[in-house]
Amino acid sequence: MSVSASLDESSVVVEPGGEAELPVQVLNSGTTVEECRFEVVGPCADWTTVEPETLSLYPGATGAATVKLRPPRSPLTAPGEIPLGLRVVPTSEHSETTVLERGVTVRPFTEVTSELVPRGSNSAWRGRHKVAVDNRGNTPLPVVLSARGATERAKMAFEPAELTVPPGEAKFATLRVRPTQRLWRGTPITHPFQAVVTPRTGEGQDPYEPVVLDGTYEQQAILPRWLPRALAAAVLVAALLVGLWYALLRPTVRSAAREAITPQAVESAVKQGDKESGGAQDGQQGGRQGASGGGGQDGGQDSGQDGGSTGPDGGKSRAPSDGSDAEPGEPGGPAAPTSARVQVRDAVGGGAAERTAYTVPDGKSFELTDIVVQNPQGDAGTLVISSDDGQLLNLALENFRDSDYHFVTPIQVAAKGKVTISVSCREVGRPVKAPAPSQCSESLFLGGKISATETNG
Repeated sequence: MSVSASLDESSVVVEPGGEAELPVQVLNSGTTVEECRFEVVGPCADWTTVEPETLSLYPGATGAATVKLRPPRSPLTAPGEIPLGLRVVPTSEHSETTVLERGVTVRPFTEVTSELVPRGSNSAWRGRHKVAVDNRGNTPLPVVLSARGATERAKMAFEPAELTVPPGEAKFATLRVRPTQRLWRGTPITHPFQAVVTPRTGEGQDPYEPVVLDGTYEQQAILPRWLPRALAAAVLVAALLVGLWYALLRPTVRSAAREAITPQAVESAVKQGDKESGGAQDGQQGGRQGASGGGGQDGGQDSGQDGGSTGPDGGKSRAPSDGSDAEPGEPGGPAAPTSARVQVRDAVGGGAAERTAYTVPDGKSFELTDIVVQNPQGDAGTLVISSDDGQLLNLALENFRDSDYHFVTPIQVAAKGKVTISVSCREVGRPVKAPAPSQCSESLFLGGKISATETNG
């Protein structure tokens, strides 16, 4: 072999992103001029070069070349001892190629980047952020996550609090920011904070500066700003609707109800009721006649004659019917509708003023079905409606202007009975846009049916 080569035996340690040099000595022991070419083989070939790439040597001459190591600062550059192969190829005799081998130590390095997403959050309850940790070094990197706030008005916590990030990869952790006090309403509060990412470096590595990320959480009010205005508007609308009802709709409904109670309507309702109960009345009357006529002459005569036959008293007996032939107010006939109205005036402190609203005629009975009381001035005091049987109504004047009472079961007032109204005035009211009156003034309207009472003969 005419060409021989050797590498420097000293240890070589190279930092990724840095550069290291390794000298090579070549000897031509032949008798002719020889040219040599250098080729790097092995894992270092991608980032190793030889300068110069070729050498021309005279017989017996020695030449030198330099191997330059430039590992890239990348997660793909593995740390530790990496084999280096250098092939010295003579151009004249390829079969006499010389291969030199040795190891090169690549140091580990740490490089971390981190990002807070989003940098600012806003909510009434809590802020939620993500912290991305990107390991751009060439060794697995454990990191510790912590957070600190500018004030003590918010608490922060990471989930998880520690990460181990492989080379060339990224991992995420969740950061929650929670206020210590609730904000129900008012201006939002801003809570600034910092997220700190602290790498843990291994032995032989320089400590790495922590990565500090600035962020903010805006605490918003739980109750929105428009809520008080909306509630006020709702209350105003409700008040307007109530006022509209009392001013327009309620008087109209009451007037329509009063107009519907007419003598014709009452008489029609009475006739309809008499028709429905006519069959039962006929049965009862027929039973009474049969019982009275079965024991004597009257019974024999009635059984042999029609409704126009002559009785023992020389008069005509009327055959039982549905009551349509009887006059209103007669026994067995439909009840006649009637009504009465009275007005009472009373001065303040003058004692109770009492008036009779209606006196039932002799031989009649009154079925009281409707009472309408009016207090048009808005007086204050007490109003009592009573009959011979006792008190019917006891009302406070300040509680109403118009008040209607309708009874499904009529109040019975006997013959010669009276329905009276008594007013005790405490304060005289004042109508709207009208002169102030000097006395309390109330009105009573009675409605019902009057019928004749049956007499035993």
